Amino acid sequence: MSLGDEHEASGGYGGTGQTRTRLPDTGADPFGTARRRSSSRSLVTVVGVVVLLIAAIAFANRGDDDSSSSDDAATKPETTATAPSGQRPVQSKSSAGIPSGFARDQEGAESAAANYAVVLVSADILKPARRPEIVRQVFDAGRVSELERNLDQVYDKAFLDKVGLDTNGNAPKGSTYVSRTMPVGTKVTEFGGSTATVEVWCTGVYGMTGESSQNPVTSDWFTMTLHLRWTGGDWKVDSFSQKEGPAPVNGDNKVSTSDDISKAVEEFGGFTYAR
Repeated sequence: MSLGDEHEASGGYGGTGQTRTRLPDTGADPFGTARRRSSSRSLVTVVGVVVLLIAAIAFANRGDDDSSSSDDAATKPETTATAPSGQRPVQSKSSAGIPSGFARDQEGAESAAANYAVVLVSADILKPARRPEIVRQVFDAGRVSELERNLDQVYDKAFLDKVGLDTNGNAPKGSTYVSRTMPVGTKVTEFGGSTATVEVWCTGVYGMTGESSQNPVTSDWFTMTLHLRWTGGDWKVDSFSQKEGPAPVNGDNKVSTSDDISKAVEEFGGFTYAR
């Protein structure tokens, strides 16, 4: 489920009423080339190339002096922004089950943003009974009342009907509504000690299981920008927005059945994310 593109949390979520339907798979290769079985002759050629590569690598690594290794170390690129810090995830969680107690530094802000992104694009946010608890845990106290009103307006009965949920945000019997987000990486674009702006690149799955579902479970790629504030001894969200992508070329994975998706959602738990 997507909260909409380039919309602030305090101003409503454009696009939340949209649904997507997966088009039937044509079976064609995305690059327009037909798949062919490799002949035995091609296999021999590939094996020969691999053997030559291994021999070349072994010869190149044989070096008798240390000059090349020192040169390589000098030109080695620095660690990328999404590399793990090695810090342990936070140990505490609120009564809402949301990680809390993040460090007051850039890494703590990144960890908070990643975990909050997961919560803000979850199936629980659609449940009227669950939503206030989430909002109070994730957002700055000064924004809670405004956000509760906005979210109640966005996720009203008309929206729930459109995605196939009842007034309590529950799926029909025999079906499961899926909205699960997985952060791929984080990036701090601004940091001032008490405030931070963090971008979270995410992928996720959303939709309704069931053979007759009009909104089958599909995947999505998007980037959330969260403006955080240090308050009450933790990072809280002041506002956030969302835009599409970056999205890779779709792979040729075999589409799973609706039952397989339902079982996966029930059997596989989520993670606590740490920078």
